[in-house]
Amino acid sequence: MTKRFREWVLLSIVASMAVCPAAKAQDRRVVAEPVAPHTVCDRPAPSGTNDTARLQDAIDHCPGGTAVYLGRGEFRSGPLEMKSGVTLWIGRGATLFAMPEPALYDRGRGQCGRIAGKGDGCRPFIRFSKTRGGGIYGDGIIDGRGGAPIAGSTETWWQLARRAQGEGGNQNAPRLIQIDHAQDITFHGVTLRNAPNFHVAMNRVEGATFWGLTIDAPADARNTDGIDPGASQDVTITHSFIRTGDDNVAIKAGDNGPTRHISIVDNYFGWGHGMSIGSEVNSGASDILVRDLALDGTTSGLRIKSDVSRGGLVERVTYENVCLRGNRWPIAFDTKYDPRAQGTRIPVYRQIALRHVRGDNGALLMRGADERHALDVTLEDVRFSDAATWQLENANVTANHSDVSPPLPGRAGEQLSGGWKGCAKAFHNW
Repeated sequence: MTKRFREWVLLSIVASMAVCPAAKAQDRRVVAEPVAPHTVCDRPAPSGTNDTARLQDAIDHCPGGTAVYLGRGEFRSGPLEMKSGVTLWIGRGATLFAMPEPALYDRGRGQCGRIAGKGDGCRPFIRFSKTRGGGIYGDGIIDGRGGAPIAGSTETWWQLARRAQGEGGNQNAPRLIQIDHAQDITFHGVTLRNAPNFHVAMNRVEGATFWGLTIDAPADARNTDGIDPGASQDVTITHSFIRTGDDNVAIKAGDNGPTRHISIVDNYFGWGHGMSIGSEVNSGASDILVRDLALDGTTSGLRIKSDVSRGGLVERVTYENVCLRGNRWPIAFDTKYDPRAQGTRIPVYRQIALRHVRGDNGALLMRGADERHALDVTLEDVRFSDAATWQLENANVTANHSDVSPPLPGRAGEQLSGGWKGCAKAFHNW
């Protein structure tokens, strides 16, 4: 983290305490800044070779409520399984590297590191499965080494992903962190970078806090999403810096269940594909708050994406105090994400509210499936530059014409001052 970022986090914490964000947040928990465990159970030292067995042994033998502390140095490991209540504490000056060896992650089918019809051939680097409590803390780094050559090849995980895109298949690359069927998971302060695939993916999680994280991957590193809550509830992502080669955050709700009660509060997103909901929403996504967010150079900004192959109900989503700059599609609410998709799962987006949103240029897209399934959106104090363009199709937009700029198509209105210039301080602070 940069000095400027740390200063911003401190100021944001103080400001947030003053306005008591829990009163409005869609996460139903009362969320405060996490505190690391008071007891350190084990302090493994780096071996310089393969530290997997020693790290896993420390995690397995530490009791709940304690931490495995990695001090200064470079640790190298294959997949690790976390234990209920145990925290992995990455200290300042420590880096935990994922070893780029497909055989270590393979699920037994010989597909990890290859292109196939499915992309589920690898175990994640760090997995929380059916755990309660614990998490990852510290000022250190977890590095997935997505840009390093895979063992036995000159190709990197990212190059494999790009080749899969060209060949029409799926890359089998490990996610950095996977959280499955877990409760009360906490991440604080740590830097996650260079994931071979998603940085953090969640499935059926109840209660998770991500506070003060830095997530960083190159803009062209395919499928390196930042944090993806899926089939989960009561999740808060706050005071974090996220830039990736795909969605900065993507809220998903596929066949495993709905996702609801999510708070994305006080964050900065650099390059990436934006603040996304979808594309899988067939089980429903609801009760989502996005507040005090800067989106700087993301291709899309505020994004809801789905189609008839994976659509469902997305409702009660509030975007508040959002600043956008340098986005191709600052707003992209699209029910035809893949126009070639086939199916009967029609996406429906309703009770979507934008309040105090500022941006500069780009396309402002709102496209519903048809007249019967039109989007339901309310705008309040939404201002972009006069070079921005509205693209509305099957969208019922409620707004006061004096409150929106540029004017909505077919509605009289005057050009309002503002645009993203009103957000200059938000961008400068980062």
